[in-house]
Amino acid sequence: MRFPELKETDVEKIYQTLDNDAESGGYHLNPDSEFTKNLIRGLMKNEFRYGYRSCPCRLASGKREEDIDIICPCNYRDPDLSEYGACYCSLYVNSTIKTGELAIRPVPERRPPRLARSLNKTLETLIPVPKKTLAFPVWRCKVCGYLCARDSPPDLCPICKATKDRFERFI
Repeated sequence: MRFPELKETDVEKIYQTLDNDAESGGYHLNPDSEFTKNLIRGLMKNEFRYGYRSCPCRLASGKREEDIDIICPCNYRDPDLSEYGACYCSLYVNSTIKTGELAIRPVPERRPPRLARSLNKTLETLIPVPKKTLAFPVWRCKVCGYLCARDSPPDLCPICKATKDRFERFI
């Protein structure tokens, strides 16, 4: 399968969409627009390859359920921004980096190795879910932490725009 040639107008359109979404959610894209557009090209290639925008700086399996934690914006973005001012691939940065007050520094990988992820999923199936004590279950977005109480998670997180499958039952 050969990747189709990228049109710069498509890259620019996705850049503008991501920038608007980031800013409306209190996030910022990396101010180096060429660097950011190269990351967007990687996201577009991964979307073509796998059907989802996995982080271009991580190795994806090609199986959405295995890569759900690295679909952009990944589950590690917020802790990375809090601790290092940028996410692992530096697509998202905090305001001090955006304004140039601080420089981007390396961010260590938070994603557990594949074996640890599969063991964690096995443990989740062995741990009983607490009995329902609220009128509705509470759902948590694994990307930004947004909580909502309703029968099922929203199709799209109102904060970070993560899809329904990025939510977990919290209570």
